[in-house]
Amino acid sequence: MSKDLKIVFMGTPDFAVASLDALVQEGYNIVGVITAPDKPAGRGLQLQQSAVKQYAVSKGLHVLQPEKLKNPEFLEALAALKADLQVVVAFRMLPVAVWDMPPLGTINVHASLLPNYRGAAPINWAIINGEKESGVSTFKLQHAIDTGNILFSATVPIREDETAGELHDALMTTGADLLVKTVAGLVAGNIQETPQAHLDESTLKHAPKIFKDDCKIDWNKPVTDIYNLIRGLSPYPAAWTVLNGKTLKIFKATKELSAHSATPGLVSTDHKTFLKFAASGGYIAVEEIQLEGKKRMKIQEFLRGFRLQ
Repeated sequence: MSKDLKIVFMGTPDFAVASLDALVQEGYNIVGVITAPDKPAGRGLQLQQSAVKQYAVSKGLHVLQPEKLKNPEFLEALAALKADLQVVVAFRMLPVAVWDMPPLGTINVHASLLPNYRGAAPINWAIINGEKESGVSTFKLQHAIDTGNILFSATVPIREDETAGELHDALMTTGADLLVKTVAGLVAGNIQETPQAHLDESTLKHAPKIFKDDCKIDWNKPVTDIYNLIRGLSPYPAAWTVLNGKTLKIFKATKELSAHSATPGLVSTDHKTFLKFAASGGYIAVEEIQLEGKKRMKIQEFLRGFRLQ
């Protein structure tokens, strides 16, 4: 296998670090790493480096952090790297001038079994929708988002109680392995690409960006749907409801299937060990929560200092 292949890697969060590390461990020539600019964060608003930048710096890799991907100075610097291939993992949308630059094109690692769950939040929506499996796909970038020819895919089962955070970690590892397989296949020239163009778009499931209103719990919905919403938004951005006039984020819960006549959203508690909300067809018993203005805590700790109005 040729390790002379010059690769530019583009990514920002932890999910991307595993893929970059896999390429480095395989001995590939990473001629540049493109990541987000440092941003102020925390109480002191200290500049924070992205997870990918921290890793790249630790390995002595060349880092570029453009504010705008169409900036002429950035495009010039990118072209000067003379990459044969670009790899994108959890990064911004790329302009044509960027993704069309290298001779082997640009490939993306996407956390779903394409063509389903195209978009910004595939891990969250797979769990919210109650899927039994997810996976990772590698594909070639083209104009419309997540629509290029599929190169490889790998399936990962979703446990009944799995959260988005746990599935994220499983897919992160699977994605790194799949990327190495994909790059090796491109070098060998033996990948059979699978076009997405012929698909019936109306039958596909999508994964749009998640906003605060998407996270609000509707207690009139079936208890299993609410349970999946909580799992699919944990640990971030977290499903929420209102308790005593304050926002309550729910990170962990169990569902109890039972017939009852309680009003949806009605709270019951023994003030010591449990707090649960009535929903259609059962109850949601919360186990790990965060009330507005408080820290995240287990329900038993929360109840020690809380009185329901």
